[in-house]
Order: sequence, then C-alpha cells, then structure tokens
Amino acid sequence: MTQLNHKTALVTGAAKRLGRAMALALAEQGVQVVVHYHTSEQEARAVQADIEQAGGHAVLCQADLSDTGQADALVGRAVALAGRPLDILINNASIFDEQVLLETTSEALALNMQVHAYTPLTLSRAFAAQDRLVCGQIINMLDSRVQDYDKLHVPYHLSKRSLMALTRMLAMDLAPRVAVNAVAPGLILAPAGHGQEYLENLAHTNPLNRYGAPQDIVEAMLFLVQSEFITGQVIYVDGGRHMKGHMYG
Repeated sequence: MTQLNHKTALVTGAAKRLGRAMALALAEQGVQVVVHYHTSEQEARAVQADIEQAGGHAVLCQADLSDTGQADALVGRAVALAGRPLDILINNASIFDEQVLLETTSEALALNMQVHAYTPLTLSRAFAAQDRLVCGQIINMLDSRVQDYDKLHVPYHLSKRSLMALTRMLAMDLAPRVAVNAVAPGLILAPAGHGQEYLENLAHTNPLNRYGAPQDIVEAMLFLVQSEFITGQVIYVDGGRHMKGHMYG
C-alpha cells in the first residue's frame, strides 16, 4: 500500500457531507488538501480550520463547476495554491434535484452532465497532464443506483451513468501514469431536509438490512488511493443494494 504522507489532493465539493469526510480523512493521513467549494464558503473554511487545528494543511479554492471555463481552470489553480502537483483527485461535487423522465428538461440534463460528467473528465485530463514522477490516483464518486434506476432524479441518474462509463474509459486512456477508480455510496446519508428516520425506513432495501456511515465511504476511498495495482473498478458501499438492480441487465 502506498503511503499518503506529503501527497496533495484536490477534493471537489469538500465543504459538506461526504466531501468533507474524505477531505478530513486524507488530511489525517498527511495529505495536503485543496478544499474546493462553490457557494459554501463558511463550511469550507470550517473544514480548513479543522484540518489545520489537527496539524494538517489545507487551502481553499472556489469554483462553479457548472461553468466550463471555471472547470477547465480548476486543476491549474489548485496546483498554484498548493505549490506542487496534485497526486490525488476526488471528483465528488454533485447536484441532486428531483425530476422524472417525462418532465426532464434539456437545461436540467445539460447541467447534470456538465457537473457529473464533463467536469470530472476535464479535471481528469488536466490532472493527467501534470509533470509528475509517480502514479496519480483519481476517484470518481458514483451512486449505487447506477445499476438500477433512480426514476425520481433522471438527469442525475443519466449523468452518473455517464461518469461510470468515463471511469472505465479514463482508466484505459490515462494508464499507466494514472489509476482511475470509483466509489458508489448507497444508504449512507439522508438527503437534505431528511433526518435519521429516512435511513432507518430504507434499511430493509439492501441485503445487509442496515445503513452505513460516511466512515464506510472514507475507508473505501483510502483503500483505493493507496492501492498500486487497481484501476477501472467500482466499489459499491451499499450493503449489497446494487445486486438487486436489473434495469440494465
């Protein structure tokens, strides 16, 4: 397993939820973290403060990843802020608005494809183009329902399916200098506006009959970024929920 001490990571959407958990966990391993955020400046500064109070180092980088120009420039800005090349890229930033298939708009589909597919693609290309001496690691954050069908969030679902395909494509095209893998969370955190009862009421939907925690995602991410011989893989952290899906055969 590769040691992470003295490496540098860019975590998109690092101000809240799973992004925050992964940023803090990487910092605990001695990684310098570039904390990306869009509108959550206060929360991003809190992440930075927590990392630095624990003896780590973090820098903040604001960008709207729905804007192509800002997405294209993010890796370069992150490198300049960190003062050295990136070793790890976590494509975590996400949006999650409800929209069913028969009401899906071109605007919603384009926005989700931009945030969940094009932005990870352009960040990954810029990451791979760095002048680095060791193998880099990219982790794309998926959703365990990419194997099934999230009919309440169709633009989100389609764009995450695209990111799953991109994970395998990038793993081939960026090898051998960059490894590309993905983590697909299941029942881990309740959506905004919902409490713990949301998770409790859905625990029966996976074979393990329970729900997970952010630490489960952190452990999967840390395993992948420390692995030297794994690429093109998806780790489903969902209690087995993905095995129940039959939408795509």
